[in-house]
Amino acid sequence: TNSLTMAWRLFKNLSEEQQRYEKQLIFEHPAFAKLCQQLLRDARRMTRGDLVFSLHAVVNLGVPQNTLLVQTLVRVCQEKLNQLDNRCISVLATTLAGMDKDKNVSALQAGLQLLVEQRISSIRDIFVLQNLMKCLGKDAPVFLKKKLEMAVLREIDGLTFPNALRMFLALAAMNYCSFPILKTCSKKIQENIHDASFRQLILILEACHTLQYRNVKLVSALADYINSTAYLWDKRQIILFLSACEALGFQPSGLLDIFAEKVTEDPEFLNLKNLLIVLRVYSRLNYVPRVQKHQFFETLHSCLNKCLPQISNTELLKAVYSLGILGYLPHRALDELLQKDSKDELVLSDDLKEQNTVMLRCVKTCMELDSPSFTKPAFVLTENLSSLVSLNLRKAQEALIELLGDENMFRQNVRLPYKYHIDFEIRMDSDRKKVLPIAATDDHPDSRVQRLAFLFAPMSAFCLGTTHPQGKLAMKKRHLNKLGYHVILIQNKKFQEMKNEDAVEFLKGKIYSEDVLSFPEATVQDNN
Repeated sequence: TNSLTMAWRLFKNLSEEQQRYEKQLIFEHPAFAKLCQQLLRDARRMTRGDLVFSLHAVVNLGVPQNTLLVQTLVRVCQEKLNQLDNRCISVLATTLAGMDKDKNVSALQAGLQLLVEQRISSIRDIFVLQNLMKCLGKDAPVFLKKKLEMAVLREIDGLTFPNALRMFLALAAMNYCSFPILKTCSKKIQENIHDASFRQLILILEACHTLQYRNVKLVSALADYINSTAYLWDKRQIILFLSACEALGFQPSGLLDIFAEKVTEDPEFLNLKNLLIVLRVYSRLNYVPRVQKHQFFETLHSCLNKCLPQISNTELLKAVYSLGILGYLPHRALDELLQKDSKDELVLSDDLKEQNTVMLRCVKTCMELDSPSFTKPAFVLTENLSSLVSLNLRKAQEALIELLGDENMFRQNVRLPYKYHIDFEIRMDSDRKKVLPIAATDDHPDSRVQRLAFLFAPMSAFCLGTTHPQGKLAMKKRHLNKLGYHVILIQNKKFQEMKNEDAVEFLKGKIYSEDVLSFPEATVQDNN
């Protein structure tokens, strides 16, 4: 056991390349084969500590899980499970968390879960609790997750930074969002952010995504740290970080500007994979760089053109769609995409068919509405889908009736061309002082009438912690502007939390505010 454990301690501190070389040397060494044979013979006579540490060492050294040695050690651990103390349980939990599920491993995990249920009140070591959380994972029953949470909260005072980080990731492994624990861990991580490695920063963002934990202060602190130390990281690391932010819907504007400058100065590192990630990040987060925006998008356009010979149909569609969301039309790529569409080469398997159809429709809508030759139509053909509104819009409907006095003063569930839909439509006179009845403006159309479109969107449609719309919602807003609508975006969750009288005042402010009627769009369409 001591020999194997020492080998593992030396092995884990090597680089990946060194580990591959050393692993081959270890496995080919005649003494290693003898050591494994002796371990196999003596497994049932070993002490509990030697048993679990031996299993931990051989698994982490890379001995295949389906070998007789590993399977024997797993079975013996199962036989001696009740004899293990808390330290041995912790080591066993760590080992199992890194193993694939098979019959013996699953049986041992089930036994470990029963043992934890019995002993959890006696476990006082935060490190042991973390390892158990990782091992039991997301499949653990909810009652056990709650028991583990209470055990952690008992011992959480004086949490160190390494333990805070491990606890944060353990909660993600269990897929259990405990706000009291997360709040404590987040505070400790923010205080010690300079001690975190780049890999740990990525893991924190991924854990936030897994747990749907929308802590703006924590994510902003990570982004500010990367932003302030951008000179330390290479471009591929920044891409990884931006991609993790994009998954959370968080817009690190400073870092996005810095990265755009790096791309403009040196685009050679942008292979197809990186280019697609960059396009996805900027389009979903609806971000146009503050300076050199045209150079940035021209650089991306040029890189896309270079990749056209080897790009797949789906990748081509995603690239053009991403640029289209931002109001940029890459002509050469677009021509190739339309040629493939005319030959039905974009038809894919059923699981991608619907997604690709939606993206292609959006691209064609962008071609028409974002074209410099498009002019605002005098009238837009609309259709009322239904007089009923969904439950999550009932409050808005009641507030509008109270504010305007009559249901005839607005429309609801309105369908527009290009498959766009708006929740409520209000029409006002040209001076924007008076709301007009819908029927009167339908009977006597007047191009001077101002049309307001209300869109009640979920929080997930906005960038984290802001009212900045994400890509698809921003594109819809831009296109409705082109069709002659003044668009009012409302975060529905916050609206639902308002008192009724506050909701009425809020809508009144939106309807009669002159700010609503001027919105410079942050797109690059004027460059086409």
